[in-house]
Amino acid sequence: MPKFIRFLHDSFPNKKDPRLVVTCLRFGTIPVRVYQPKSSSAKPRSAIIFCHGGGGIFGSLKLYNSLCCHLSRESDSVLLAIGYRMVPDHKYPAPIFDCLSGTIHFLRNLNTYGVDPSRVVLCGDSAGGSIVAALCQMLLNQPDLPKIRAQILLYPFLQGLNFQLPSHQQNKNVPFLTWKLLFYCVASYLDIPLSWETAIKNGANMPPEMWEKVEKKINVHYIPKRFKQKGYQPMSFGPFNETAYLETKQILWKFHAPLIADNDIIAQLPEALLVTCENDILRDDGLLYKKRLEDQGVPVSWHHIEDGFHGVILSFNTKPFFFPCSLRITNIVINFMKNL
Repeated sequence: MPKFIRFLHDSFPNKKDPRLVVTCLRFGTIPVRVYQPKSSSAKPRSAIIFCHGGGGIFGSLKLYNSLCCHLSRESDSVLLAIGYRMVPDHKYPAPIFDCLSGTIHFLRNLNTYGVDPSRVVLCGDSAGGSIVAALCQMLLNQPDLPKIRAQILLYPFLQGLNFQLPSHQQNKNVPFLTWKLLFYCVASYLDIPLSWETAIKNGANMPPEMWEKVEKKINVHYIPKRFKQKGYQPMSFGPFNETAYLETKQILWKFHAPLIADNDIIAQLPEALLVTCENDILRDDGLLYKKRLEDQGVPVSWHHIEDGFHGVILSFNTKPFFFPCSLRITNIVINFMKNL
């Protein structure tokens, strides 16, 4: 199914942008596309390293080509899009390691692309946002590389420990990311049997002592009241199931949950642009990460899209399925880049 879906969305032709030079390369074995404005620049340009979304199942360099062209052209930035390996042939840790390797290679060769080392931004939507958040934390231990100037997170997935947050209940059946699809993506990526769906949803796979350690970081009490007024019922976790824990414990690793990183890690992170959508099952991940960043003194530019839903940014130039909020999101990203 994943391969067939990617075949379908890649069957539409890409349009060339006469104002850009788009180069298809490989960094080692990793396919990438580099987008560069044709116009001359008096100084080195800013750069966007883009990790696409799709839960490791959907998405590709080709699907995101129009969006990458638009962001590069309108922000006058060099953009690197990384084509990481995906499900079903490649599971964890292939996607995040591909993005890490591609990012490091690019950071070590910024002069080749005319990029200002002080203005490199990581950007991703959905699962790509999850990868970006993790990369920003991982790159803190790379003093030989240019520092990341900012992180742009568009409706990101940031934790798999608590699936009883208000947005999980309110938006569990909202396209294009229902609970069933979200769990399928997570389970496929982490090689978790689908039969553990109920246990994971109810938190029965998490040891009580672990919940005590992370409760303050993903507690519903930190979500503003207005997001809990519609269709939310507080629920307690189910009784601990040790077998479920042993077979699904990888979902609890900090590596997959940037939201629960230690305070000293969060405090060192770069400035963030965070976009959340009201009608998104992952909305509250973003709200909680916003609080964690702000509590540790990290500047956050937060934009909440009241009429937005998961994956909407891909409709920004598709006339039959255009949603105005998608263009608002792209403009938010472009303005953020221009003001760096």
